[in-house]
Amino acid sequence: MKLIIKDLKKSFEKKEVLKNINFTFESGKIYGLLGRNGAGKTTLFNCLNEDLDIDSGEFYLETDKKIKIEAQDIGYVLSTPNVPEFLTGREFLKFFIEINQERIENQKTIDEYFDLIKIEVEDRDKLLKDYSHGMKNKMQMLVNIIMNPKVLLLDEPLTSFDVVVAEEMKNLLKSIKKDHIIIFSTHIMELALDLCDEIVLLNKGVLEHVDKKTNKDESLKEKIIDALKEE
Repeated sequence: MKLIIKDLKKSFEKKEVLKNINFTFESGKIYGLLGRNGAGKTTLFNCLNEDLDIDSGEFYLETDKKIKIEAQDIGYVLSTPNVPEFLTGREFLKFFIEINQERIENQKTIDEYFDLIKIEVEDRDKLLKDYSHGMKNKMQMLVNIIMNPKVLLLDEPLTSFDVVVAEEMKNLLKSIKKDHIIIFSTHIMELALDLCDEIVLLNKGVLEHVDKKTNKDESLKEKIIDALKEE
């Protein structure tokens, strides 16, 4: 399965943020999306999630044929988690599962889902407003994983986690990547190099692939920094 973007453009008034995006993302890989502040990473995600209308171009899924992207095909984990804080963790999961019952494959129990993201037993019946930022982010990631979208957009999802939890989440993403197209936006180059199979730069409004295989360690970092300095 592939996510294909062709000639995608997006401007805000006179500022052209996405100039001519052409790229193919493949399932089974985690793509690290790097770019300077204001480069348009979140704008790109909002276009793919159809929260923003694009000015021109197209994007679609492809297996053996071209497939129009539906809402359920995209999962989007925001950098700032958005969860109903008046519910407990258990109430939120129960409600979410009930309203999406027909679309959830291989459904697990609520406690099995909690175990998946390592939410402690004593925290499962606490109000979400009393969860830490990192725990809320875990819950947001969990509901997206439950829906099993074809494309998973992750906007700075690990920045709120401590070292141990971040490692757990990285392992979780690696375990599910086979059946998904995962695009991981981050400002942290070391995190992208450690976690991601492919590195993509959003620079001057276009996407550029950086080959990890032919660029090792420091030379790769220097290549990325040099490219982004040209912004």
